[in-house]
Order: sequence, then structure tokens, then C-alpha cells
Amino acid sequence: MAQLDTLDLIVLIALLVGTAAYFTKGTYWGVPKDPYAASFASANGAKAGKTRNILEKMDESGKNAVIFYGSQTGTAEDYASRLAKEGSSRFGLKTMVADLEDYDYENLDTFPADKVAMFVLATYGEGEPTDNAVDFYEFIMGEDISFSGGGGVDSSPLSDLNFVAFGLGNNTYEHYQALVRRVNTALLKLGAHRISAAGEGDDGAGTMEEDFLAWKEPMWTELAQKMNLEEREAVYEPVFGITERDDLTRDTKEVYVGEPNKNHLEGTSRGPYNAHNPYIAPIVESREVFTVRGRNCLHMEIDVSGSNLSYQTGDHIAVWPTNAGREVDRFLDVLGLSDRRHKVISVKGLDPTARVPFPTPTTYDAAIRYHMEICGPVSRQFVASLAPFAPDEASKDEMTRLGDDKDYFRERVSNQYLNIAQVLERVCEAKWSKVPFSIMMESIQKLQPRYYSISSSSLVQKTKISITAVVEEIRVPGSKPNIVKGVTTNYLLALKQKQHGEPEPDPHGLTYAITGPRNKYDGCHVPVHVRHSNFKLPSDPSKPIIMVGPGSGVAPFRGFIQERAAQAKAGEKVGKTILFYGCRKPTEDFLYKDEWEMYKQALGDSFELFTAFSRETAEKVYVQQRLSEQASLVNELLQQKGNFYVCGDASNMAREVNTMLGQIVANQRGLTAEKGEEIVKYMRSSNQYQEDVWS
Repeated sequence: MAQLDTLDLIVLIALLVGTAAYFTKGTYWGVPKDPYAASFASANGAKAGKTRNILEKMDESGKNAVIFYGSQTGTAEDYASRLAKEGSSRFGLKTMVADLEDYDYENLDTFPADKVAMFVLATYGEGEPTDNAVDFYEFIMGEDISFSGGGGVDSSPLSDLNFVAFGLGNNTYEHYQALVRRVNTALLKLGAHRISAAGEGDDGAGTMEEDFLAWKEPMWTELAQKMNLEEREAVYEPVFGITERDDLTRDTKEVYVGEPNKNHLEGTSRGPYNAHNPYIAPIVESREVFTVRGRNCLHMEIDVSGSNLSYQTGDHIAVWPTNAGREVDRFLDVLGLSDRRHKVISVKGLDPTARVPFPTPTTYDAAIRYHMEICGPVSRQFVASLAPFAPDEASKDEMTRLGDDKDYFRERVSNQYLNIAQVLERVCEAKWSKVPFSIMMESIQKLQPRYYSISSSSLVQKTKISITAVVEEIRVPGSKPNIVKGVTTNYLLALKQKQHGEPEPDPHGLTYAITGPRNKYDGCHVPVHVRHSNFKLPSDPSKPIIMVGPGSGVAPFRGFIQERAAQAKAGEKVGKTILFYGCRKPTEDFLYKDEWEMYKQALGDSFELFTAFSRETAEKVYVQQRLSEQASLVNELLQQKGNFYVCGDASNMAREVNTMLGQIVANQRGLTAEKGEEIVKYMRSSNQYQEDVWS
């Protein structure tokens, strides 16, 4: 046999690595990082040389407690901030909040026993870490993990690490609380000492807040015993100092009036565009896709050409919303700030580890309109914290009762879907002018981008992203009826109305600053970025696919089918493409009804559409019933290794579809119900069954 020279060896090794990568599809490479993510430093000019050594940071700032958070929507970050504030005010802990992606973890083996680490971790998607927790998760779960002292798993390298953990999850997802459970197990395996039982908050059951409150009290008791802490009367200690600036006006060029960062302020916006730095994209098309009065579903085309933003079919687009003018006015009015809404303020962290949540100097109006989630749900803890600043004793007593009595709070606040300004209005008509603006900044989450499944194919329209969004509304009956409007979808509806010629759009009585800060969004522009998803078509287009997507859950499947139709037109062999779609009536909310016929012409017999209309007949029909009726076809395609996709409501539809699929597999193959469920679980773990669901 001829000897191999060096070049031959290099080529052979490269082929072997490539082959392994293809067949494993990333199985052994851990959790994929978002290819669109980039550092905040690129967008905001963060200071160079910032330490990634958490112990160094704690020592230089005099901290003995760090609260790490892994957050996708801001809720885990909010809970971390609340723990830090409470630990400081009640127990005198020197606390700091830390974003998991800001630090390295090889030196956790040197974490001192007289300090404590708290982990507040949300589980994202199908048991995945949130974007900012990926590096930490991969490190702590690594099989060949090693620390700065050289210790591995067998040497209990974290024996001095005292920790507590709280997880955020949704029980309608299969991998409920996967992240906190796995991290908890990994830390214990590495020798760390957990001070108190790990807590779990369930968004699916609607008990997240009460789960958190129930967990933290015994946790504080055990932590106080462990660290010899003495509880004291909690007194509000501001995290931020706010200074009103008489030397600046909102027209001064260095004042932020809603711009997300310095580049946007200076009019030199540039990429990379990501969760810290949106692209101000033109809306090139917008139309209504419902055909019934009183309900709205929007189709929009967002142009990202020239931005270097790219997407893959199945990804998500994030829309950065603006609060409705009516709610901004309400918030300013209840705090007695209406006359000072355009007053310029500078905000500074009073602690070296405090991170100001928006760029300053800015105005009260801009901070509230563009940066604060003022329409978000209210916690009992937040309400109780405002009691000392009530206008009178009766209001103080009412706020205290709301904070202490969970049943009373549920009746008066939660069940009414009230935001914080509405709560204050109902408790007392007088102005709440004693409430420090700093406590509102600290207690209200940052206004978060909303994510939508992209409803177009990147193969067909590379630089134009489609959105399909139902405009949200919740009507709450009662003596004081309340109508809750979706923050982002109504903002998009206003933009659609503007594009169609309405000079002053006011969807459902709401107005928006749709031209943006300093008119930078004029001409119907919207701030966006793209987020990677693992919800993907098979790489081989000849592979069969089954899609279940009622309502706006059909959005990504429009992109899937659009792509397969284009592949078929190009002469590629396209496998069976089955869509189960449901809505109320074919005459009211049948999304993309005409398009399916067009795709049918391109795909021929490869494409089949099965519809379920829940209000068309006396008997309500749902997609899971249609799935059952086509059991033989579904099973046949699954046995051909076809992929199965579900998009839409997690709490009911997706769960019932999962159950139905297990029954179909069992019945069609002559197996027990348990074996059918086992096969469906394997389909999930092997990525043959994929979900893009929400609650």
C-alpha cells in the first residue's frame, strides 16, 4: 500500500470530520449559539477592559452575594433584581446582579465560602438555555469540565460554593424547568452546597409570581441562618440617582428621546443588528388578512436589504415596540409628572454594579414610552413596596392589604389584568407624587422586543421578511370593565393604518409615536432584529413533512410551503407536504386561503391541506380531530422518516396534538399506548418532532 503524504492525511481528516458533522447534525457540539447575536459592546461602545472575572468584580465592589440570571424575555432578570434589592434592604447583604454572558466560570472553584451565588434561570424553547446563558450552560454541563485549580468532577472543585436557584418555566412544554434542574444537578455533582431547595415558577399555570414569593421566604430564612444574617426593617434604598437637568432640553443633540444607543442617537446606526441594536427597517407592504369586522390579523413585509441582516426559513423576527400614548399619559398623570414629561433627566447607578436600563440623559416621556414595560403584569411585592409613598393613610392601608393578601390581590388586580398605573388610579384618585421615579425604574421591566415566527422563505425572498400577527385584545368584564390591548400588535396596526393613508391612526383608541424619536422612523419604519430558531425544514427536500398550525400558528408553515413550491418549480424532487390548518370560519379568518391554491399548483399531489373550522357547524372541529382522521397517512409518512411540526398555542392545542400523535402511532402499529408515547418522545429527542409554541 502506498504511503500517505502529509497533504493526503490532511484531506482525509477533513473528510472524516465533515462526514461526522453531517451525520451527527450538531448532536455532539452542545447547544447552538444564535448566529445573529453579537456583543452589546459593538452597538453601544462599552468600555474596553471590563473584567470577566466575577470574583474580581465582587471584591473590587465589596459584594458578598451575586445573583446571576439567564433571561430571554426579561422576567428572570426582573426576579434577579428583586432578590438583590430584598437581600440588601432586609438582610444587609452586599448584592449585585450579573448577566451570565458577562463572566467566565473557570474560577468558580475559588468562590469563597463566606459569599453566596444565586441562579435565576429561565428554560427556553425545548429545554434550551436562554441566549445569554448558553456559554455558562455548556461549561457547567461539560463532560471534561476543568477549573482554574485543575480540579475535575471527581475532586468536588466547588465545595466552597454556596448557592440557591430558582427556575422559570411553563408546564405546557415537555422539558419543563429543564435548565434549572440540570444546572442544580451539575453544581451538586461538582461539590457545591445548595442552601435551600430550588424553586420553580410555572408560567403555564399562571402561578409564576406566587411560586416565586412562596419560594423566597424559606430561602431567606435558611440563607440568614447559613450566613449569620440579621433581618432588619426593609427601607427603600434607591439603586439609581435621578437628576433633573435644567441645562438641557429634549432638543439638545446629546439627549436621548427614545434612541436605543449612541449610534442611533448620532444618526450613524450600523450593524451588527441584534438584541441590543435594532435595525430601523422599512415596512414595504402591510395588509389585513382577516375578512371579518372587529378582529384583525396583519401581514407585513419588512425590508432588510442593505442591513446585513439575514434569516433562515423558520427563524423569528423581533419587533421593538413603543408604548401607547394613552398608557404613557396615564402613567405620567398618576405620578404627577405630566407637566414635566419632557424634562431632561440624567440617571446614574448609585452602586458600581448597577446597570442603568436605558441610555441617558433622556426625558421622563422617552424613558416611559420606549424603555419601560408599563403595561406589564404587576406583582404583589411591587404593590407593597409603593405603600410607604401613598398619598394618604387609607391608600397606604389598601396597598399594604393588596401586597399581603394574595386572594384579594388576585380579585382586584390579577384577574382584572391591571397595569401599575391603573392600580394606583383605582386605589386613590389623588396624584402619587411621592413615589420616586427610581423605584418605578427598578421595579418595572425593560420594554422587551416581541418575537414572531417569520412567515416567508429565505430562499424565495432573501431580503424581505414576512410577519403574520393577530392583533391582541382581552376584554375583562365587571363593574369597572377593562380592555387590555396587545402592546406590539396594536403598534403594528397603527403603522399599517398610517401606510394606508390614515393621517392620525388610533387603533382601538390608541395612539403611538409611530414616527419614532426625532422622526427617525418616519415613512413607516419599525425597529427589528432577527433571532435564530432550531425550527427548520429537513435539509433534504424529498423528505416528507407534516405541519400542524391553526390560526397564526400557520405563519412559519407559509414559509416552509413557499420554499418547497420554489424548489418544485426549480425541478427538485419535493416530498409529501401536509398541512393541518384550523380557524373559526372559512369566510372570516382563513389565513392565506388563495395562496394555498397557488402553492398546490406548484407542488401538485405532493401538497395536501386539511382544514378544521371550529365555528362553521354546531360541532366544533379542531386540528387534532383532522389529524386523527388522517391517522393512516400520518403514520405512513412518519415511517418514511417524515418530520412532524407544530406551531401555535402550547397550553391546549400543542399538548393535545402530542397526545393524539402518540395514539395514532400506537393504534396504527398495534402497540400499547405507553409504547406510542415512548416513540413520540424519541421523535422529539431526535428532532423529528419540532415545536414552535407559545402560551
